[in-house]
Amino acid sequence: MEAAAGGEDGEEPPREARVLGSELVETYTVYIIQVSVGNHQWTVKHRYSDFHDLHEKLVSEKKIDKNLLPPKKIIGKNSKSLVEKRQKELEIYLQTLLLKFPVTAPKVLSHFLHFHLYEINGITAALAEELFHKGEQLLMAGEVFTIRPLQLFAVTQQLLQGKPTCANGDAKTDLGHILDFTCRLKYLKVTGTGGPFGTSNIQEHLLPFDLSIFKSLHQIEISHCGGKLIKGLTSSKHALATLSVRFSATSMKEILVPEASEFDQWEPEDALDDSNCPVTAIIPTWRTLTTLDMSHNSISEIDDSVKLIPKIEFLDLSHNGVSLVENLQHLYNLVHLDLSYNKLTSLEGVHTKLGNIKTLNLAGNQLERLCGLNKLYSLVNLDLSNNKIEQIDEVKNIGNLPCLEKVMLSSNPLSIIPDYRTKVLAQFGDRASEVCLDNIVTTEKELDTVEVLKAIQKAKEVKYKLSNSDKKISEDSRLTAASSKSNCSSLTVRPSSPSLPRPVSSSQGNHK
Repeated sequence: MEAAAGGEDGEEPPREARVLGSELVETYTVYIIQVSVGNHQWTVKHRYSDFHDLHEKLVSEKKIDKNLLPPKKIIGKNSKSLVEKRQKELEIYLQTLLLKFPVTAPKVLSHFLHFHLYEINGITAALAEELFHKGEQLLMAGEVFTIRPLQLFAVTQQLLQGKPTCANGDAKTDLGHILDFTCRLKYLKVTGTGGPFGTSNIQEHLLPFDLSIFKSLHQIEISHCGGKLIKGLTSSKHALATLSVRFSATSMKEILVPEASEFDQWEPEDALDDSNCPVTAIIPTWRTLTTLDMSHNSISEIDDSVKLIPKIEFLDLSHNGVSLVENLQHLYNLVHLDLSYNKLTSLEGVHTKLGNIKTLNLAGNQLERLCGLNKLYSLVNLDLSNNKIEQIDEVKNIGNLPCLEKVMLSSNPLSIIPDYRTKVLAQFGDRASEVCLDNIVTTEKELDTVEVLKAIQKAKEVKYKLSNSDKKISEDSRLTAASSKSNCSSLTVRPSSPSLPRPVSSSQGNHK
């Protein structure tokens, strides 16, 4: 979709206001106005008295012809014929005003037609005035400032057009107030909409905008925007500590290293190796970024862009389409990882990627086995709920983890097994009392049952060992007997040997 008010070569896009119809609300008629600026359009509703108030102000402030607005009618004001006639007259009135003010509409007209919500000049003027009055106070308070993608788009377009920063002559609406505020702001939230914005046809996730006007950001949250259309985010690498991008991205790379598409081979700075692989670009890392939330996106893999976030401690990739745990070995400082509600089916070798992890959320995946978790010795909190784990024996893979304190296994097939809790807790042996299962504190009764299960298990193990010992003794006896029998046979029937004297035959004796 084209810019909301971005004509070619900086020209103003065509603007139009049409009165499409009317509706009766209680005892008065409301006129439905469709406003169009370029390819963007939206709907505004006003009664005749609103038009009259607008006209009075324009006559007073801008000296327009007082006879331009059709006159009031007292009798029959809601009659069909009058409403239809007035509808046409009001449309002519609005079109005349737009022609009279072709570049920047007066503030009163801008608000009447909702230019301050949907049109570039009106949006930037309203934002500049807001920051003129409240900007310094917001910066002093250190609060999060929330802005719409459409507002950022409008500011970006204004800067690209290179027009005077104060087109309407009102110093309070100077674009400089926005730029002064953005270069000092530390906490930003950019929130779009999932569908059309307001009464317009504007899809905010299709709007490009540039964040390079923000020079001091420590934290930014972005949602319902077009990840590939966001420019200038990397200009905050030097200071950004927390980054959240949700409902916006199709890959990690498009956010963390958007310039990667321009190069055949790239490497992060300070990480070059001695390989013969040709490197066409050295990409600066996100040196201060410790928290990254890219949940609720359409990410299918953990790509190699994670090499650019070596300081990350908290990583949230939940509610995506990740099917394999990979590349996380580059994150030496990672202690909290959320991979819940993805498409994981295997955890094979995961300990080689997550050496220092303390909190791991794997809920809502398709896991049946836990064999990859048995060497995560730093793990404290583990969520495995809503998976496909059926066998209690799988819990043995986490039963010997020395630091594990909280485990979630609810909503797995094994959770409907009779005495599920005590059977799971029994897998932790002497640490059963230290483990909280499914956010429920272990009771003394459960611990007593666990002790019984442990005793039964120990008895089974002893019995198994004795059984194996008896089998071994029996096997040894059998082998000994077989060996003795073999020895006896060798004594009674000895084969002839060339070293022994041969017996003398009777014929030989007779011959002598």
